[in-house]
Amino acid sequence: MKALSVARRSLLALGLSLIAASVFAQAQPAKNEYEPQVGQEGKDVVWVPTPQTLVDRMLDMAKATPQDHLIDLGSGDGRTVITAAKRGIRAIGIEYNPDMVELSKRNAAKEGVSDKATFMKADLFESDFSKATVITMFLLPDINLKLRPKILDLRPGTRIVSNTFTMGEWKSDQTISSDKECTSYCTAYLWIVPAKVEGSWRLAQGELTLKQEFQMVYGALKSGTGSTTIMNGKLNGDHIAFTLGGAHYTGRVSGNAMEGSVKTGSNAARWSATRDGKVAGK
Repeated sequence: MKALSVARRSLLALGLSLIAASVFAQAQPAKNEYEPQVGQEGKDVVWVPTPQTLVDRMLDMAKATPQDHLIDLGSGDGRTVITAAKRGIRAIGIEYNPDMVELSKRNAAKEGVSDKATFMKADLFESDFSKATVITMFLLPDINLKLRPKILDLRPGTRIVSNTFTMGEWKSDQTISSDKECTSYCTAYLWIVPAKVEGSWRLAQGELTLKQEFQMVYGALKSGTGSTTIMNGKLNGDHIAFTLGGAHYTGRVSGNAMEGSVKTGSNAARWSATRDGKVAGK
């Protein structure tokens, strides 16, 4: 009987210990996941999320497809990268706040797009954007201007889309506003990185000297009969168009070579040009 009583007391003590442990565990506060606050301070900007309706329109504006490689600068909670990934686009978010990076990874996992949406903790000014075909951003004007030289060195045709803030004197190629379900920060700007064409070019007709201000092109053709100023010169990525005399030129730029078609009235012909002192295509 005594042995049985001791055993019962032992079992009772064990049971009470288990109950106490369970009650203690339940009494402990659950570890809360990180929740960002709108307006919280960051390294370069405060965090304000882009409205989802504008995220969708920004991706439409950039004509982003699964063939693109998108980089979101200052990716916050990851919504732009995740939305792009849902469209089958490979997307990377660059974010300085490590808590935001981990939050974005969790959000991507919840949406089932971790295979296409990746996030990295990095400084925007030390990051490599060279593989991007689309860049999205919601930064301040001074940050945009600091990044602008690096952006202009990207591959011609790269699309840049910014929520609300511009690129100074580099005028946007397109502007849209989103009114549906959007009450603030509802305007987006698109720029297409232009090819670099400034310099002297040798055509069959003479020497074409071009000056460039972002996507706008100015200049004149010097030939044996004088000089003719070009009109309506503009770049769209590596595509160039201008009017010279009564002829309309369209073509494509490849390094130090250009070629395309020229129309005068109903007549059409081919044209080509090489930048002076350079090897075509280099």
